[in-house]
Amino acid sequence: MKKLNELTYGVVGLGLMGGSIAKSIRENILCTGGSSGKIYASTRNTAALELAKSQHVIDEFFTLDNVDQMLCLCDFVFVCFYPHMTVDFLAAHKGAFKQGSIVTDINGVKAEIFDRIGEIESDRYDFIPGHPMAGGEKEGYAASNAAFFKNHNYIIMPLQSNRADNVELFKRLITEMGFTQIVETDGRIHDHKIAFTSQLCHVIASALVNSAEDARVTQFGGGSFEDLTRIAMINAPLWTELFLANKKELVGHIEKFEKSLATLKEYILDDKADEMKAYLEDVRCKRIEMSRKDVKVEK
Repeated sequence: MKKLNELTYGVVGLGLMGGSIAKSIRENILCTGGSSGKIYASTRNTAALELAKSQHVIDEFFTLDNVDQMLCLCDFVFVCFYPHMTVDFLAAHKGAFKQGSIVTDINGVKAEIFDRIGEIESDRYDFIPGHPMAGGEKEGYAASNAAFFKNHNYIIMPLQSNRADNVELFKRLITEMGFTQIVETDGRIHDHKIAFTSQLCHVIASALVNSAEDARVTQFGGGSFEDLTRIAMINAPLWTELFLANKKELVGHIEKFEKSLATLKEYILDDKADEMKAYLEDVRCKRIEMSRKDVKVEK
């Protein structure tokens, strides 16, 4: 069985998520005495690469122009680009990866990954689609943090072609990184569920902030507004791509939300106190049910 602290890891795209992955591997896996593992990184931003090396987060860096020199050395590679760029990168460089390596992405929408899977898969490596359910509001390597992953969920979408031992190695790795629940599903279910739990939430938070009368309204805040709109400090290029890439699923959830909001509006306008009370009690029960840890995950 492969030892996690003896592997060479590669991170392509050293931004918020790529940097957090590198830091988490360094702090949680390669921190023990006798560890021979290494972390290499490649990205457009050379300043981020130099900073990561100066912080001893990575052992060596490569520019994207010579990324193939890195890929051939790595046992496990995280590709941390936006969805479209991820597919293009894998298709363009799939001949450069180390024979027998494991490769994964971190994309929040999987439709393009699975639509173009034939361009991505290779007999040189085992590609296992994945999605860490964590992050922060700020952008770039400087905002990355290994602690982002503690007690969060990780979604993996194993392919029929994946080796069972590689899937298990992946699970061991992300568990050591701090993720406490690993969900196995397929790309279709992933995109449907994520459209609700992530993308719809960002849509609502953005619309709520946009509807504010003025920026000073926060002087009247008591925590509710802040909790609801934290994620509105949004990476516009990334979330534009995610929203459009998952348009069908996201719009469906927006329409359901609009109906629920319209029901609440009706109860308020028409002074339907009994209906409102029943609605809110039902919501409370549903939210409590959502908090249960023993609920089976749909596969």
